[in-house]
Amino acid sequence: MEIRIKRVYESPATNDGYRVLVDRVWPRGRTKEEVQADRWLKTLAPSTRLRKWFNHDSDKWEAFKHHYFEELRGQQDAIEQLTQEAGQGPITLLYSARDTEHNQAVALREYLTREFIENH
Repeated sequence: MEIRIKRVYESPATNDGYRVLVDRVWPRGRTKEEVQADRWLKTLAPSTRLRKWFNHDSDKWEAFKHHYFEELRGQQDAIEQLTQEAGQGPITLLYSARDTEHNQAVALREYLTREFIENH
């Protein structure tokens, strides 16, 4: 499974594959037509409490991932659904954060890659 990440403010591409928005809140200033997400999985976004605590502080990145992965372990149905619906093609995780290195899509890709490799 190929998992890509992309900001929702970037133009959709034909090779994005299955596009999944993984923000808890709809991206500011974007319409559904602009985002072109195949699915909006709010349940795979970090909890509001965790998101506010992290506040995209790179010093908290490792702790954020640890807590976020714990939250994701409770969302196995959504994760299974995501991987099944995506089929064999690429998945593009869409996010709206400005920080391209420290955001939930980067962490989720790491989590999905680990889980998929370990379980398949």
